[in-house]
Amino acid sequence: MNDLSSAPQPEPKPERQRKPDWIRVKAPTSKGYGETRQLMRDLNLNTVCEEAACPNIGECWTKKHATVMILGDTCTRACAFCNVKTGMPGRVDPDEPAHVAEAAAKLGLEHIVITSVDRDDLPDGGAGQFVKVIEELRRNTPRTTIEILTPDFRGKMRAAVEAIVAARPDVYNHNLETVPRLYPTIRPGARYYASLRLLEEVKHHDPSIFTKSGIMLGLGEERLEVHQVMDDMRSADIDFLTMGQYLRPTPKHAEVKEFVTPQAFNAYGAIARAKGFLQVASSPLTRSSYHAGEDFAEMRAARALRLAKEERRQPAKGQK
Repeated sequence: MNDLSSAPQPEPKPERQRKPDWIRVKAPTSKGYGETRQLMRDLNLNTVCEEAACPNIGECWTKKHATVMILGDTCTRACAFCNVKTGMPGRVDPDEPAHVAEAAAKLGLEHIVITSVDRDDLPDGGAGQFVKVIEELRRNTPRTTIEILTPDFRGKMRAAVEAIVAARPDVYNHNLETVPRLYPTIRPGARYYASLRLLEEVKHHDPSIFTKSGIMLGLGEERLEVHQVMDDMRSADIDFLTMGQYLRPTPKHAEVKEFVTPQAFNAYGAIARAKGFLQVASSPLTRSSYHAGEDFAEMRAARALRLAKEERRQPAKGQK
């Protein structure tokens, strides 16, 4: 008789975490979703909506809103939270800027968000392609406001930021992603304070450009650590903070330590507003580009209101 007890046993599959009701979304099936998907295919464009498995893709694509991911679909880094594939990227597509502008025109976008993979293999980190995309959009869809979400341009930051800011996007976004303590495991290829310096550099070159950054919650961060990140962002004069729930793309990625409740997100949002951000988006399904157009309009109005109040507080000329 064979001794089955000594036979090697298959490893148990990791238990699938059950998502709470507040972050469940319906599968995309609308006509608008299909049309947006086909347009991206026709123009050979990648989107972070698909590559990062965004839970809001059904809602956004139904409304003909898509976040274009330039510089290919392969990242030179391997962050523990990100679903974008890692490897050696291919060549930069010279037609990509024109295709992005064509997509913006066909979708009728009033506001567009452009992001990218990390391209540590390129001499400029990919900054030149951001510039070309912005310039192409300005030529072809001049009424479209432009928001960019860039990598940290490790080792090339100052020159990259200077070039991109000179092209004048309306919003410059770069995500801190998590609290400093978790960087070695969650974002090992990046440095927390280098990311803060990047956003400071944007304001140094052009204070009129809105700056934006975001973090994910549920990775094991402590409440006071989140408050400290808010303070660090305000010290860097960041205008817009986004906070959303981290969702594990695959069992190979960092696990979800906590599903943060909507009530806790609301509390974080209230604290952030009290700290002076012009705009705050804080909810389980919040992502960097979710409702970006509406949020940009509100942020621009908030700045105008703040400037008007400051002018009213200034004494008239000749008065002491």
